[in-house]
Amino acid sequence: MKKVIALVLVLVLGIVVEVANADFTFGTPINLGPTVNSSAHEGTPVMPTDGLSLFFDANRSGGYGAFDVWVITRATTDDEWGTPVNLGAPVNTSSWEGVPSISADGLSLFISSNRSGGSGGMDIWISTRETIDDPWGTPANLGQKVNSVNDDWSQSISASGLKLYFSSNRPGGSGNEDLWITMRATTDDEWSIPVNLGSPVNTSAGEINPSISVDDLSLFFFSGRPGGYGSRDIWVTTRATTDNEWRTPVNLGSPVNTSAMDQGAIFSADSSTIFFCSNRSGGYGGLDLWQVSISPVVDLNGDGIVDAADMCIMVDHWGENYSLCDIGPTPLGDGIVDVQDLVVLAEHLFEAVNDPTLVAHWPLDEAEGGIAQDSAGDNFGYVIGGPTWQPSSGQVNGAIQLDGVDDVVVAGPPLNPADGPLSVLAWVQGGAPGQTIISEPAGQDWLSLDPLTGHLMTELTSAGHSATPLQSQAVITDGNWHRIGFVWDGLYRTLYVDGIAVAEDTQDGLVSPASGFYIGTGKAMAPDTFFSGLIDDVRIYNRAVSP
Repeated sequence: MKKVIALVLVLVLGIVVEVANADFTFGTPINLGPTVNSSAHEGTPVMPTDGLSLFFDANRSGGYGAFDVWVITRATTDDEWGTPVNLGAPVNTSSWEGVPSISADGLSLFISSNRSGGSGGMDIWISTRETIDDPWGTPANLGQKVNSVNDDWSQSISASGLKLYFSSNRPGGSGNEDLWITMRATTDDEWSIPVNLGSPVNTSAGEINPSISVDDLSLFFFSGRPGGYGSRDIWVTTRATTDNEWRTPVNLGSPVNTSAMDQGAIFSADSSTIFFCSNRSGGYGGLDLWQVSISPVVDLNGDGIVDAADMCIMVDHWGENYSLCDIGPTPLGDGIVDVQDLVVLAEHLFEAVNDPTLVAHWPLDEAEGGIAQDSAGDNFGYVIGGPTWQPSSGQVNGAIQLDGVDDVVVAGPPLNPADGPLSVLAWVQGGAPGQTIISEPAGQDWLSLDPLTGHLMTELTSAGHSATPLQSQAVITDGNWHRIGFVWDGLYRTLYVDGIAVAEDTQDGLVSPASGFYIGTGKAMAPDTFFSGLIDDVRIYNRAVSP
């Protein structure tokens, strides 16, 4: 049914436009296990488009030299990987062979090697086969136009077979290792003289191990450049079309990158999984092969379900470069909100959402007791002062009724506002000027009502004498239910009431002691700041949503 809805939307709205990165979330990284990994090094995975084999390099026992190229296979993409098999001669020798890259049809294998017959230290070689059932042929050197007397290696062939990205420390670069590209008009033509990808892709820190996406619009690599989590991190640079320049690279962040060495990222054929290698804890040896799921964020307004409200948000940003809605094609988007994004959203319509960016959620649906459960994390709240549970009077199931005297829910800090984008959302009914809905002990009032006017405001702000609260003209003390929210996207801070932005400005950042969390009173628990009314469904996200 969802795919039918998607198709109808495509036919009705048949609009196409065109540029940025989608919002997406990672799952928990999973080690490929002891059958695949060993006490040695396994690294730089690469996968043909059928997703049934995974090539990598390793110095495990049973090889021919320092490093060899190995392969694992599986019958279907739902099956477990088999035992690694060495590709054997003539691909592997007593020299160093590694960093494999395979063509889309699985018939051409590019490797890096310092075997005899090359131009310098490391050279790029190619081995071919007639069918996927045939053995690999003797590797041929790509020649002196591509290879130099320096190290030329760590290559990635495009899906078209017409572009080859690689690393080199040859003259003309920005650092110790740079990313370069060589091209050809057809697969029967010679490779062109390599061109340095330049800034902002390359830096003096060194960039190695490129991996180009199937659409040639996303380029992964690893680097020790500033802004990372460890000695080497995985970064990605994107572009709107193949005619555009590469954008400033973005760190893939946690949990893909850690304080350890993380490198060699590739997408699975269906773009639902990233395979990479890492020497993080939990492995079996040096570098191990890992995988992590990647999913688009489809709950655009953060209410826990994908429905018409999310679709309206997408339509409101149609044709824009708006990253929140740029979820198609999965997973990185194409920089434009268009029919591809709508199709992805439609496939998830009416689904309850398990969103990893939801770091805390107090449904406040309890019927009794002194604990307010956090359904998304472990920040359960202590209910103090004797507020009344209202299991049948909430806007989203039940709610908690506070008396405005001493009722409050006290929890641990769900996140630190200084760490990056966030959204805090809640349903409220009632309240009076000067009262606070959500605050941080000894910190700032996240959502409160101005003492004089009762207008919704926030004290979450940057440091410095010029930093001031953000105040709206919105009144929510009219006795009706209102969904209120504060959203910080890293540049703009915005107050929302019932899905409408009622105040917005820019800030350099947010500051906070991250010392705890109050629902129903101000930061100092002053008597006149206790909230009088109903509060329901409090949500905290570590991303910017569109309420």
